[in-house]
Amino acid sequence: MKRYGAVLMGVALVVALSIPTIIDASAASSTLASTPALTLTASPTPAPTSKPGSINHVVVVWLENHEYTAVTASSMPYLYGLGTTYGRSAQFYAVAHPSLPNYLAFWSGSTQGVTNDATHNLSATSLSNQMAKAGRSWRTYAQNYPATPGCHTASSYSGGVDGPGVAGTYVRKHNPAMSFTYVSGSSQCNNIQPLAAFDPSVNVAFVVPNLCNDAHDCSLATADTFLRGFVPKVTGAPDWAHTLLVVSFDEGTTSTNGGGHIFTVVARQGLSRFVSTTQHNHYSLLRTIENLNGLPCLANTCSANSLSEFLP
Repeated sequence: MKRYGAVLMGVALVVALSIPTIIDASAASSTLASTPALTLTASPTPAPTSKPGSINHVVVVWLENHEYTAVTASSMPYLYGLGTTYGRSAQFYAVAHPSLPNYLAFWSGSTQGVTNDATHNLSATSLSNQMAKAGRSWRTYAQNYPATPGCHTASSYSGGVDGPGVAGTYVRKHNPAMSFTYVSGSSQCNNIQPLAAFDPSVNVAFVVPNLCNDAHDCSLATADTFLRGFVPKVTGAPDWAHTLLVVSFDEGTTSTNGGGHIFTVVARQGLSRFVSTTQHNHYSLLRTIENLNGLPCLANTCSANSLSEFLP
């Protein structure tokens, strides 16, 4: 019997050891509640930065009334040199005559039926509407435009020296944004400023020299001197690496392809001695700006090509 009892006690011990321990749920909850929670710290989100080679700023400068062949190493050595150093669109054309229809074409994708240089107040959509809606910055830097507060809608203003070059006269017909009531009738007009206020950090800047510095009333040599003083403000800007500079003319002296064959330089960091023989016009330039800013196409820009061969 003693031996049998010992065996029973051994079996009982094995069974007891093989039964899992049961923990009281309420006690477990109390224990977990008293344990400090693990705090997870989110990694900081990096500020958006420009992609290598991306274009965030476009600066366009227009001169006046000369055919492609007028620009040579002797007539405009600085501009000609820019085209040699960076890039040149060898088949670039204006779309009409006289001046204003070309400016409207560039700014709105259409000449808007305008065939003269008179004062017009248009309700159509333009690049100004598009940029504002997209939250992108735009400026027209018009040389000798009044520096006093207000929207100055007169056809012309004369003044002293305003930025590089010589003193001269501003004309509204060379300032396309002012032809649209969306600008002239609202605070958007504040985006039109004298050239002395030039800021290369805006997304789109249209630079309008006065009637002397744009070679309308003065020589190509005078316009070249203006460019020599102005262009370094762009190429020397802190974000030149993400800037596209285009220097062109509003129209030529022939009617080839609508408004004549015009000399056009396209410059950016990393572009070197590039010559494009692809045919382009003012609609191509606007299409390029729209694409770079993620904007829909306007009117004739929808069927126009872009200056994509010059881009990173």
